[in-house]
Amino acid sequence: MFRKLMAGFIALLWSVMALAAVEANKANEAELTSIKGIGPAMSARILEERKSAPFKDWPDFIARVKGVAEPTATKFSGEGLTVNGSSYKGHSAKPDAKDTAAKRGKDTASQGAKPTKEQAAKPATSAKAGSAS
Repeated sequence: MFRKLMAGFIALLWSVMALAAVEANKANEAELTSIKGIGPAMSARILEERKSAPFKDWPDFIARVKGVAEPTATKFSGEGLTVNGSSYKGHSAKPDAKDTAAKRGKDTASQGAKPTKEQAAKPATSAKAGSAS
């Protein structure tokens, strides 16, 4: 009974440790490659850049490690990688649907393309009316 209890406790402890964050400034190669998306080559690049100086923050990490951009940093952070104890809080890899639709509508209107149904339904406003308030 005691052995089963200890085995369960050890398994629980091991699973919690597996979910723990991996610090880019302290991790060894094995810890870095435990992050999904970081293979031996990326791990080697991280370790090589870290030799010159520890990473200050995520922008520093992105600037110095070849092959890491905002979408990659977002993925690594989501998998548990941290830089100086913080996760990446940059731009989302996927833009918000509302933002994309708004940009698309704005771009087509400025290019003289046909307006969408939503744009056609809205009354036109003049530039003078917008600057009066």
